[in-house]
Amino acid sequence: MKAYYQYFTISFVFGYLWLLAGCSSTAVIPTTEPLSPVEQFRADVEFLASDELKGRETGTEGEQRAAAYIADRLESLGLLPAGDHGTFYQQFEGTQLPHPHARPEEGEVIEGINVLGFIDNAADHTVVIGAHYDHIGLGVRGSLHTGDPAIHPGADDNASGVALMLYLAERLRDVHTGNNYLFIAFSGEEKGLWGSGHWTKNPTVVEIENLNYMLNLDMVGRLNEDRTLMINGTGTSSVWERRLERANRANLNLRFTQSGVGGSDHTSFYLVEVPAIHFFTGTHEDYHRPSDTPDKINYQGMAEIGSFAFNLIGLLDWEDKLVFSETVQEESRSAPRYSVSLGVIPDYLFSGGGLKIEGVTSGRPAENAGLIRGDIIIKMGEKEIETIYDYMEALSDYISGDETEVGFKRDGELRTTTVKF
Repeated sequence: MKAYYQYFTISFVFGYLWLLAGCSSTAVIPTTEPLSPVEQFRADVEFLASDELKGRETGTEGEQRAAAYIADRLESLGLLPAGDHGTFYQQFEGTQLPHPHARPEEGEVIEGINVLGFIDNAADHTVVIGAHYDHIGLGVRGSLHTGDPAIHPGADDNASGVALMLYLAERLRDVHTGNNYLFIAFSGEEKGLWGSGHWTKNPTVVEIENLNYMLNLDMVGRLNEDRTLMINGTGTSSVWERRLERANRANLNLRFTQSGVGGSDHTSFYLVEVPAIHFFTGTHEDYHRPSDTPDKINYQGMAEIGSFAFNLIGLLDWEDKLVFSETVQEESRSAPRYSVSLGVIPDYLFSGGGLKIEGVTSGRPAENAGLIRGDIIIKMGEKEIETIYDYMEALSDYISGDETEVGFKRDGELRTTTVKF
């Protein structure tokens, strides 16, 4: 999942002969007894997050091997190729800048690959079900790891989403035929939504105006004890929340945010006026670290989310084409500019007042001040912290070298500490 955006450019490029000439994977495609959903989730995640793929960074051999694996899986499920020139692949280019203020010509051009499969029900409209499969490689860029470069497996981010996408591809082959279904495994998400941005500008198989809606599966592998599933983008159509509640037969704890803009691929579809939502089980202390490994995935939780998504798709099969609604940023507020940070990962699923800490980065101001996972920040200096927006606004008051008192709750007890940025 992309935590921030970079400048990026995307263009048509066709040059993936290596894929057509025998680049293969070791996809787990059962030839006798089929695997159970949980077993197949585990098999998909363990391959995609294996050390041999070295973190699946866009433009690397690991990305190419992951793309071939996903294409093999889609083909084995009977889906039609939906990429360029009758293949399962769509290639694109993006420009990676050395720093945020660099000019485009100073950047490095990187090639990436989207993987696409299609279920053609001869319907008027098509549903896109997507998940990005790239991650951050050895963590040279975008990592919260403070040690030497190391393989970042990206099991939750986002091997979990790809596995769930493949599960839905299998379940939708012969049912819910009121729509066609286009499954897209995007690359370049971690570099700035490159792959999804390219596809929405250069769609394959179907035109944008014939899309019904888009489901984005990004970080769906850590369903917690509270069974909380966040659905972002519910304001992009008036239908979403009503149908999501009705589809929730497993009694998941659903939390909704309305904005169509966020740090994942549903944003690219929202920007071309397609109703789009994002399934998300929340951040954790392994986010963008080498510790995001397959053994920490809640595979049974993924099965429950998969059944929930399948129920939702079935309900929407009876609807007319969803009407797009423009949304505003949550609370009509945009993120303020700030030059310092505490070095914490917020718990986006927390619904109480304050900013709850899900993870703390080693050596950063929060850790140095003694803050730990589970602490709830309620005050910074003179500013009360009720929401993440309050937290960001408070940060904008400080520069490197400043100190401030931070009020927080730990196990229900009010405490204070001094933070130096």
